[in-house]
Amino acid sequence: MAKRDYYEVLGLDRNASPEEIKKAYRQMALKYHPDRNPDDKDAEDKFKEAAEAYEVLSDADKRVRYDRYGHQGVTSDFGAGGFQWTHFSHMGDFDDILGSFFGRSGTIFGDLFGTARTGRRAGPQRGSDLQVKVQLTLEEIAKGLQRTISLKRLEGCETCHGSGAKPGSGQKTCPVCRGTGEVRQVSQSFFGSVINVAVCAQCRGEGKVIEQPCPTCRGEGRVQKSVTLNVRIPAGVSSGNYIPLREQGNVGPRGGPPGDVIVLIEEEEHPHFDRHGNDIVYELPISFSQAALGDAMEVPTLTGKVKLHIPPGTQPGKVFRMRGKGIPHLNGYGNGDQLVKVIVWTPTNLGEREKKLFRELATLEGGKAPAADKSFFERLKEALG
Repeated sequence: MAKRDYYEVLGLDRNASPEEIKKAYRQMALKYHPDRNPDDKDAEDKFKEAAEAYEVLSDADKRVRYDRYGHQGVTSDFGAGGFQWTHFSHMGDFDDILGSFFGRSGTIFGDLFGTARTGRRAGPQRGSDLQVKVQLTLEEIAKGLQRTISLKRLEGCETCHGSGAKPGSGQKTCPVCRGTGEVRQVSQSFFGSVINVAVCAQCRGEGKVIEQPCPTCRGEGRVQKSVTLNVRIPAGVSSGNYIPLREQGNVGPRGGPPGDVIVLIEEEEHPHFDRHGNDIVYELPISFSQAALGDAMEVPTLTGKVKLHIPPGTQPGKVFRMRGKGIPHLNGYGNGDQLVKVIVWTPTNLGEREKKLFRELATLEGGKAPAADKSFFERLKEALG
C-alpha cells in the first residue's frame, strides 16, 4: 500500500511551521493512542503513521529531502524495512504527551510497542541549535550568493578542554544513578505496572559528576564566543526557506556534540517588483499619447534595463510577458517570467497649452458623450486619423 503524504497525515499544508507540526502530531498521538483505543488496529496504524510523519517533518534536513524527493528522499534513513520504532528520535515528545495523558512524568512507550526501552545512553548532551535570519533582495535571490554571517555561540572551554573539570581534577561516576544517567520508579496504575523514567537530577543525564568545577566555565565545559560562518544560498529561495549548517551551533555541555545553525531566509520588499512564485510583476506607467501612438520604453529587470515595445492602442491593464526574466526555479532548470502591467497615467495640474490640446481633441470628437461600446483610446485613435 502506497504511503500517504506526510503533510496530509498530520493535516498540514507544506508551509507549516515547526510549532504547527509538533502541535498537529501531539493531537493525533493523543487521539489514536492505543490506551484510548484498545484492540483497535486502525487506530494503532494511524498512531504509528503520525509518528513516522513527525520523525521526518520535524527534522530540518529530512524535511528538505522529503519536500524535494518525496518518500524516496528519506527511505535510506529507515533502511530496507521502512520506518521502525527504533528510528524514532523524539522520546521527549512522547514523554510530554503521555505525561499530560496519564497525569505523570515518564513514558510507557516500550510497553506499548514491544520495543522494551532500555534507557537513554548516559553521556554529554547535544548542544542547542541556533537560528540566524538572513535578509536578501530580489536581485540577490535571482543570482544566488555566498553570505558571511556573524553569531555568538558556545564553544569548548580552553582551560578545561571542554570537560568542565578544574585542571588536575576529574569526574567520577554519579552516585545517584550509578552512571546510567537516569532514575526509574515503578508505580501501579489502572493499566498495570508503569515504569517512570526521568533524567538524573544529580548528573543531568551524563552519568558522571565533576569533583571540582573549572573556574573559567564554572563546570559547563563551554564559553561564549563570536564567530563568522560562510553559507551558500542558492538562487530561487524565498521567505521561510531555511539552510541547515550541521554541527555549527552551540557545543553541548562538558564535551557534548554541537547543535546546528539554521539559516532562515527573509525576502526584503522590493521598491519596483512584486513577487508571485517565480514570476515578478512590474507596473509600467505610460501617458495617454504613448498608449495611443505606441512607444519603445526602457523597463527595469532583475539583471538590468531592457527595451519593451508598446504597440499603438495599448489598453490600461494590458500585461506583457518577458519570458525568463523572473526568479530561477530553486534547484531546478529555467526561470520564471517578468510580467509588465501597463498603468495609464492621467495628468494633473494641466497648463494652458495642454488644456488647449485636450479641448481641440474634444472638438474633434464632436463634443458628444463617448459611445458606451468604445474605449477612450479607440475614440482617440479615430480622432487622430
